[in-house]
Formats: sequence, C-alpha cells, structure tokens
Amino acid sequence: MCHVKRATIRELHLNTSSILKGVSEGESFIIERHGIPVAELKPIQSLPPTRKLPDREKFISKLKPSLDSGTVLEEDRS
Repeated sequence: MCHVKRATIRELHLNTSSILKGVSEGESFIIERHGIPVAELKPIQSLPPTRKLPDREKFISKLKPSLDSGTVLEEDRS
C-alpha cells in the first residue's frame, strides 16, 4: 500500500510533469484547494476493453461508384 501525497492546485499547476510521473510510478495524490480535498490522482488499475473499428476499406468497396454527389446525398437522405 502506498502513501497518499498531498498537493495544492498551485503545486499541481507548477509541477504537473513531476506529479504525473509520480502517479505513473504508482503514487497517489490528493489535490487540495484552500486545504479542502477536491480531487484524487491515482494510477489506472486496468483499462476498459476497446472496440474494434469496422473495416473502412471493406465498407467503401461495397458502395456503388458514383460521380454525382447530389445523388449520393439524395440516396443517403431517403
């Protein structure tokens, strides 16, 4: 279990890089405004799964060729 450090908003502003480096190394920080905790910075434990994007080239290859953009828009709107 790591110790939680404290920083003011001003310290966060002035030392963002070093504070984020500490977070990336496993440290947690409580950010305070006028002595009152307002936020907590801590390392992400696990990232949510990402969705695969559809194959754009496969989708485009299924479209019928058209040189008239007005026709394409008209078909899209119907």
